[in-house]
Amino acid sequence: MKSMKTRRAKKLLLMSVLATFSCTSIQQKVYSSFDDYPVYEGQWEEMVYSPAATRFSLWAPTAQEVRVLLYDEGRNGSAYETVVMTAGKDGMWKTDVDGDLKGKFYAFNVKVDDQWLGDTPGVLAKALGVNGDRAAVINMADTNPEGWENDARPALKDFSDIILYEMHHRDFSIDSTANIRHNGKYLALTEEGTVTADGAKTGIDHLKELGVTHVHLLPSFDYSSVDETKPDLPQYNWGYDPKNYNAPEGSYATDPFQPEVRIREFKQMVMALHKAGIRVVMDVVYNHTAVTKGSNFERTVPGYFYRQDEKGGFADASACGNETASERAMVRKYMVQSVCYWAQEYHVDGFRFDLMGIHDIETMNAIRSALNKIDPTIYMYGEGWAAAAPRLPQERLAMKSNTYLMPGVAAFSDEFRDSLRGPFGHDEKGAFIIGAPRHEAGIKFGIVGGIAHPQVNNDSVHRVPKIWANQPTQFIAYASCHDDLCMTDRIRHTLPGASVKELAALQKLTQTAILTSQGVPFLFAGDEVMRDKKGVANSYKSPDEINAIDWTLKTTHRDVFDYVSGLIAMRKAHPAFHMGSADLIRQHLEFIHVPASNVVAFRLKGNPCGDSWLNTTVVLNARTEPVTVDIPDGKYWIAARDGRIDLVMGLGTLVGNKLEVAPRSAMIIHQ
Repeated sequence: MKSMKTRRAKKLLLMSVLATFSCTSIQQKVYSSFDDYPVYEGQWEEMVYSPAATRFSLWAPTAQEVRVLLYDEGRNGSAYETVVMTAGKDGMWKTDVDGDLKGKFYAFNVKVDDQWLGDTPGVLAKALGVNGDRAAVINMADTNPEGWENDARPALKDFSDIILYEMHHRDFSIDSTANIRHNGKYLALTEEGTVTADGAKTGIDHLKELGVTHVHLLPSFDYSSVDETKPDLPQYNWGYDPKNYNAPEGSYATDPFQPEVRIREFKQMVMALHKAGIRVVMDVVYNHTAVTKGSNFERTVPGYFYRQDEKGGFADASACGNETASERAMVRKYMVQSVCYWAQEYHVDGFRFDLMGIHDIETMNAIRSALNKIDPTIYMYGEGWAAAAPRLPQERLAMKSNTYLMPGVAAFSDEFRDSLRGPFGHDEKGAFIIGAPRHEAGIKFGIVGGIAHPQVNNDSVHRVPKIWANQPTQFIAYASCHDDLCMTDRIRHTLPGASVKELAALQKLTQTAILTSQGVPFLFAGDEVMRDKKGVANSYKSPDEINAIDWTLKTTHRDVFDYVSGLIAMRKAHPAFHMGSADLIRQHLEFIHVPASNVVAFRLKGNPCGDSWLNTTVVLNARTEPVTVDIPDGKYWIAARDGRIDLVMGLGTLVGNKLEVAPRSAMIIHQ
């Protein structure tokens, strides 16, 4: 009798095990193409917390088994519990864990081809342990700083009103001359009243004094190259090596070990900038990941998130080892949802897409459409190129030449950049600002904001390659950014032996062209005080002595800062400089013929957009001698001349029909 009971118990146990196996381990599904992978239609979440239970989900359509491992710590130690997940519809695996898990950490492990792929925080982790190897169970409401519910985006009537300022958290505030307590951290941009020893404003007060409307932050999501467990060890990287796309980088937080801290401090930064009247742009790098094998994507759905080459290996249009497959349904859903998450949870106001030309047009338009539903004033722009040819036909890619197919999405103009200062990758070659000939067409192209204009490309010899912007708000006007020499270093390379006075004059001339362009102007942090990077172009992991902004330069080159801030104030006060409409630009912007080379002059006829200035005229003289420009006869007020600008009292008047412009300078007059 006893043996019969024992056999019955063993049979029941076996049946129980088989029943469990049948709902947790399935036959691996094989799909004929990536297009056949199921698309999950609901809100894609991997962790939903409540005090009673936490729901874990993972989209892994090719998995045989999926487990979620629970940990007490964000790093080290073994899992205190392993929970088997259940396969659901459309490739989504799920399980609920009862009890209050707040403060715990988790990782998934997926079995494919009879192999466990290794721990991953998932692809959508929103809170992380140190170094982002495990995700954290938190209540996101606990991360909101006081007053967050009242945070509001600063007013923005039109994209043409934008003035972008690109900065890296560490560069901007790490130097001791800034006198910022939380130097190199998110909180650096919350500190008010910081000044240099000479009393020059630094930090957020510097941004307000300069007058920019948007701060473009280099990658601030969780990236791979900095070891967050060693916060006191000087480490540097730009952050273009993504690890977890949906949580802030921990090295910019005061405590990377506590998941809530980086989230709360990022929000504090956003709120402080908003209070200062400045919007926040986030640099996003969805085109590649830091590693391929062993990435969160590969450990979840092998192969799906990346494009393959003709040999079945990973394609590499990013030159970083892989390129993501934005055209695949769940990758597109991922990108749309991720961008919207940053816009909604963190109140981010704009997105700059790294190597945007790797992504497909349909995905970029889908992101634009989704952001329009949240707030149509959220700005989108990116690099309209790739490092190598992507594995999609050119006509499907979000390349600069296809910008006209992406309304509300802008691209950087390398044509205007190269026409101003010389070509990328050829540091010794100068262009317009140092007096190199035959660059006027590219300057005119930049002044009109890249749109079709009857006086641009009307010369069969001096032409830009292609007109690609439908509207000027799709055109980013810039001369330097993080990725190459800053302007001071570039001028030194192309004009060896230039004096400090010459460097300042050419910096002012460059910024005049950018800030009088009808496109959206973009400034690189520190150019306004003539920063340098010791001649290092690709300084992505260079130390602070190369990258940090020395804020004593603001006193040394106060004239340059005052000139640039004056140009910004002029642009903001006078809508003729940012009409925002291709038709208005064609109607009101007229180039003035100048027989001399290395001079571009234009007139904003009448008072476009109701401007209080009439017939504003701008002359950019890159020659080493003065130039005379013929203008309509009349009386004019001088706003800028000889490297000075004064919008209040002006710099005198001019009567007649001749305008004398000093060498290597700009002149701006109006009626």
